[in-house]
Amino acid sequence: MLTYILLIVGFALLIKGADFLVDGASSIARILKVSDLVVGLTIVAFGTSTPELFVNIFAAIRANADIAIGNVVGSNIMNILLILGISAAIFPLTVTRSTVWIEIPLTLAAAVLLGVLVNDHLLTKGDFPGLSRIDGWILLGCFGAFIYYVLRLAGRNVREEGNDAAGSAKQHSLSKSALMIAAGLVALFVGAKFVVDSAVALAAALGVSQSLIALTIVAGGTSLPELATSAVAAYRKNSDIAVGNILGSNIFNTFLILGISALLRPIPLQPRSNIDIGVGVIASLILFVAMFSGKKHVLDRWEGLLFLCLYAIYVGILIVQG
Repeated sequence: MLTYILLIVGFALLIKGADFLVDGASSIARILKVSDLVVGLTIVAFGTSTPELFVNIFAAIRANADIAIGNVVGSNIMNILLILGISAAIFPLTVTRSTVWIEIPLTLAAAVLLGVLVNDHLLTKGDFPGLSRIDGWILLGCFGAFIYYVLRLAGRNVREEGNDAAGSAKQHSLSKSALMIAAGLVALFVGAKFVVDSAVALAAALGVSQSLIALTIVAGGTSLPELATSAVAAYRKNSDIAVGNILGSNIFNTFLILGISALLRPIPLQPRSNIDIGVGVIASLILFVAMFSGKKHVLDRWEGLLFLCLYAIYVGILIVQG
């Protein structure tokens, strides 16, 4: 019973910690007069991914490879099939041309790159299947390129529209903003420890693999910030935030979080991880194809419902396999 309580408390701390971190960072950005667009594409996107980051840091330090990879891959699959599915079911999502041809393909490329890196021992004839520290540097290099792209995009399109996620944040004093960031980091640290410890204990108690727990329960808990953000954005008919939040989160998850995790400790590849990485690639590809089926550059309600059905099938297979 204590394991379940700690798991719930851990998720609550992760969500609230991310909330404090985003609000505090956005407030400081306003004080420093950084544009809302830059804040929305960097700080807010990072904020919704911080639960995954802290969970992965603990998993990497404790050599829980199933959780380290499963959390990120599971979150990415959930973001596309479940969260975008729910968002599109609430309100059809109109996607900008640049998102269709740049951000979505970039998300797909990140998923493919992950698959290549965890299997690069087959090409180099190395003896370590998984993410090495060199792979970690490659992922972080890609993340740096992504940030450069975002900053250039911000420089070309500094405007207020489409940045409600950042613009709605209140401006606090510098000291209060710093305190909120500190409190957020502490909550994330403690919450991540609770989640990882509880997930490992739960997997042992239920007699199932850590990867199943990571791909479902842990990934679901750490994806709650993305779910809340995109669902509310869809309800408010703000497609840019609903879609951009998910794509940005997936890119952060793959490039930044797995990059840092691999630097802390090389992550060995588990046999079934390739299947889940493949599902992530397919999910990204389906999203790209969906931009040209039905209404062009629109994720319709029926497509959202299809995404939800595909996710239900995926989770069903995971449960059957144990």
